Amino acid sequence: MPDYFDLARHLSPDEERVRRAVRAFVDDRVLPSIAGHWEGATFPLEWAREVGALGVLGCNLAGYGCAGWSEVAYGVAMQELERGDSGVRSFASVQGSLVIGAIHAFGSEEQKRQYIPALAAGTMIGCFGLTEPEFGSNPAAMRTVAVDDGDAYILRGVKRWVTNGGIAEVAVIWAKLGGADGEVRGFLVPTATRGVDVRSIERKVSLRASVSSEIHLDDARVPKDAILPGVRGMRGPLTCLSAARLGIAWGAIGAATACFDAALAYAKARVQFGVKPIAGHQLVQAKLADVVTDIAAMQLMALETSRLKSEGRLRPQHVSLVKRHNARAALNAARTCRDILGANGITLDYPVMRHLCNLETVVTYEGTHDIHTLVIGQDLTGIAAFEG
Repeated sequence: MPDYFDLARHLSPDEERVRRAVRAFVDDRVLPSIAGHWEGATFPLEWAREVGALGVLGCNLAGYGCAGWSEVAYGVAMQELERGDSGVRSFASVQGSLVIGAIHAFGSEEQKRQYIPALAAGTMIGCFGLTEPEFGSNPAAMRTVAVDDGDAYILRGVKRWVTNGGIAEVAVIWAKLGGADGEVRGFLVPTATRGVDVRSIERKVSLRASVSSEIHLDDARVPKDAILPGVRGMRGPLTCLSAARLGIAWGAIGAATACFDAALAYAKARVQFGVKPIAGHQLVQAKLADVVTDIAAMQLMALETSRLKSEGRLRPQHVSLVKRHNARAALNAARTCRDILGANGITLDYPVMRHLCNLETVVTYEGTHDIHTLVIGQDLTGIAAFEG
């Protein structure tokens, strides 16, 4: 794994311990079978408990069974999981930052005690319902509503691209109180609730080892205490997304390094024209140099962003910058490494095409490259360019 500036020297002993533990899990449990799971579009449920046993789920939060690790430790854990596959890291990001994170930040004491220990252990799986079929980049326009019905709320609407939806026991659902112009609130909805219909999204050619679902809420009735009391409006889901996006930025490093390691090993072994390995040719060396340069920049940006968060100085625009840069850089690295492998690069005998396909989703979800570009543009100019 490339670390051109020896950034590992900045890791504390605990952070290095986390990195090694998660790397061993990926080497021993994920890599031997992930190509088959990706091809078959399956996610092994036992991995949830194993990742939970490592302390990774909600690991940068404290209490209720969460490990209380540093933001950098969380980052290197996500990096190592995505070195295995984006789908494995997505499971952990959603479970930790979006589900546990929402309950930890905005839940009642009773909700925290009821849900977080099992979610952190991986014995319960959760999902996060924000995106809708017609509203991805503009979640504030959501149509899902929660109607007050005395001692309960009645939920109506559809959520789409819900990671973990088909294997989740509880969903964090964001809905508008009363009607289309109502205030956005979060609800903890058991997926076994009558009126909740979870449907699998099939025929994906990206993130195949991740469960993607659509959740239909047809007069799903939940008690009044299902609401997350600690937040009102879009600040709730956007706060969770900022935390998850930082994990994405770290995870992209893992995908890029997996591609680089495979391309470098291949280039050193592949002899062409009967003279020397292709690693000895200038064009291949230039491609390898480009990729390792991008990885070094990704590592530096992710490390500094996590430090800013630990210092309480992180702004959402910082997260947009690092997510935008690292996701696109990882995708470009995967494309370059696929080129180095030639025709062999498109097979599942090597990890590169699998990562490349996954990264096409990573560039898009939790804020597309273009949306994060406009977030940064608005921050620089003071002018919003999202509409009009």
